[in-house]
Amino acid sequence: MEKPKPKNIKKINETTWEIPTTFKEGMRVPARIIATKPILDDMDSEVFDQLTNVATLPGIQKYAICHADGHRGYGFAIGGVAAMDFNEGVISPGGIGFDINCGMRLIKTNLTIKEVQPKIKELTDTLFKNVPAGVGCKGFVKLNNSQFDDIMSSGVKWCIENGYGWQQDLKRIEDNGTLKDANPEKVSQKAKSRGINQLGTLGSGNHYLEVQVAHAENILDKETAKKLGIVDKNQILIMVHCGSRGFGHQLATDYMKIFDNTMQKHGIKIPDRELSCAPLQSDEGQNYYSAMKCAGNMAYSNRQVILHQIRESFKKTFKQDPEKLGMELIYDCTHNIAREHKIKVDGKQKKVLVHLKGATTSLGPGHERIINTYRDLGTPIIIGGSMETGSYLLKGTKKAEEETFGTTAHGAGRRMSRTKARKLVRGDKLQKDMEQKGIYVKGVSMAGLAEEAALAYKDIDSVIDAVNKAGISDPIIKLSPISNVKG
Repeated sequence: MEKPKPKNIKKINETTWEIPTTFKEGMRVPARIIATKPILDDMDSEVFDQLTNVATLPGIQKYAICHADGHRGYGFAIGGVAAMDFNEGVISPGGIGFDINCGMRLIKTNLTIKEVQPKIKELTDTLFKNVPAGVGCKGFVKLNNSQFDDIMSSGVKWCIENGYGWQQDLKRIEDNGTLKDANPEKVSQKAKSRGINQLGTLGSGNHYLEVQVAHAENILDKETAKKLGIVDKNQILIMVHCGSRGFGHQLATDYMKIFDNTMQKHGIKIPDRELSCAPLQSDEGQNYYSAMKCAGNMAYSNRQVILHQIRESFKKTFKQDPEKLGMELIYDCTHNIAREHKIKVDGKQKKVLVHLKGATTSLGPGHERIINTYRDLGTPIIIGGSMETGSYLLKGTKKAEEETFGTTAHGAGRRMSRTKARKLVRGDKLQKDMEQKGIYVKGVSMAGLAEEAALAYKDIDSVIDAVNKAGISDPIIKLSPISNVKG
């Protein structure tokens, strides 16, 4: 049965809506949704229920947040953010997601659409062959247990040292491609066995590899775009969306079971088992935090090997070295993670652990957490839309640091279930319709394509308008798809 939407939502401003603690028993803080009124009105009722459940967690600070792309998730709504007191708060796998460090990567080229369009089918078919997609797919990198431990510990550094990338790539990845204090001993053998063969794979669901074009009229901030290497009208870029795959899923499953006992031991009561959690400073909480970083490092490495394969695919198609094609990484950012951060509570700086469940880091210029390459600019933010509509590159703001714990939205956000989308859309027809619009799409299954149709998602332009009006991220450019490899 559908949950009722709150009737007493308070309007804080044009893009901030607050649900008071009186809405549900046990709420320790209010809940906030960052969205325009039309997006708020269209949001599924489960979001409000899940968001207010999050507001009951021990140690939560200020308010539970959901961004404009919010929709029903597991435990937390997707688009959800929560800051937990670092000493007294909890850590929850449901607030990070099963696909730990699912994230986005954007690569530039010096090619234009005029050069790429005639070869788009050959290029896409090559990408489809070189970057395995679909449930259970395996990568070409063969690892032994010791090498996989190294990847879990050091992330992209291992990839570069072993020939899967350029040294400069490290300077363009959030965390410089390595989450510190990751301990492979805290990861189960079952999780390791699921992850060891998955390096360089897209997986399934809403994961994709997309060739995009930067049309001149869609460059909204030319000065910043130029700093990021987007200098030519109709320039070709490539976007990747994927994460830690079955490895992260198994790891989250393992710790949720462990946390069931941990909650009993610490007397923690939650309104939904999917919010299973542990005190961050408990042994179990610290073990999960360290294991989460292992999955995060695997995900960064997964996207790094995919980048290597993208460069190889362009090299084969255009008969030129990737260096000559200008195939530099612009940025890689995560949107399923827990991060240490400082926020102001009652006028004082306080250390917290921010859970990002389908949310992207947004920090203004000068923040200490920004990698050196972009510290003067603010964090680059990659927000993916549907495969029919386009995606955005934005930058972080000081206001996001103050209002949303340094976060913004992560995508368009679903507006209907996969089941409903399959009932309304035929994958083969969608594929033909997209090709007529100039978007060549190659997917593992027609049912999978149907699930990802544009009508299943919120309007990406409306979501970007909301985060822009809220002042939590500034748009730089809208990127339009010309081909897509779908998991």
